[in-house]
Amino acid sequence: MTSDSPIKAFIAPVTPLAQNCTVVACAKTNRAAVIDPGGEVDHLLAEIARRGFTVEKIWITHGHLDHAGGAAALKAATGAPIEGPHPDDQFWIERIEEDGRRYGIPDGRPFTPDRWLDEGDTVQVGETSFEVFRCPGHTPGHVVFFQRQARFAQVGDVLFKGSIGRTDFPRGNHADLIASITGKLWPLGDDVRFVPGHGPMSTFGEERRSNPFVADHVLARAAAV
Repeated sequence: MTSDSPIKAFIAPVTPLAQNCTVVACAKTNRAAVIDPGGEVDHLLAEIARRGFTVEKIWITHGHLDHAGGAAALKAATGAPIEGPHPDDQFWIERIEEDGRRYGIPDGRPFTPDRWLDEGDTVQVGETSFEVFRCPGHTPGHVVFFQRQARFAQVGDVLFKGSIGRTDFPRGNHADLIASITGKLWPLGDDVRFVPGHGPMSTFGEERRSNPFVADHVLARAAAV
């Protein structure tokens, strides 16, 4: 982040699936939101404390185990409310324990968010607000968090550097995913840096140029067929 950014942030990969848990903090107050605490809560809390942050919120992009499995434990440890995802992902949250047994991540627990989120909502940590965009496709209730001044987004499993989210899970939809990327993310600006759910950061502009699934020239060619 630049020196005048309203936020500070760091990424802490968690779970055997190397999911990017992102901690964003208000630069003025050091109050922090933990986005997608999929697991390894003790490790997350130690790193948050080392940086001098205080957990104020827990934000969830979608209900998959590797993104949401540690939310209940983090809330128990900090008292911070859980915000997100959209209610259409409730069925994913309810099966976190079952999926944990399947993927060898036994500590995940289901929960009920203190606040469900939808398109047009805002969430706040410290003195800093983030906009919420509903971006279905990977899951039906997936949301994205965007800080306009910082030109920063956490997009979960909607978009990756060089790839896009899977849509072969229950209630996934490829057309919805493409519409979410092109209709919700691209208009935010090519300069926006984003943290995906897995892997390295990128910018929307770079993905519009080079992503083999959603680059402008790829979608234009597909539309012309």
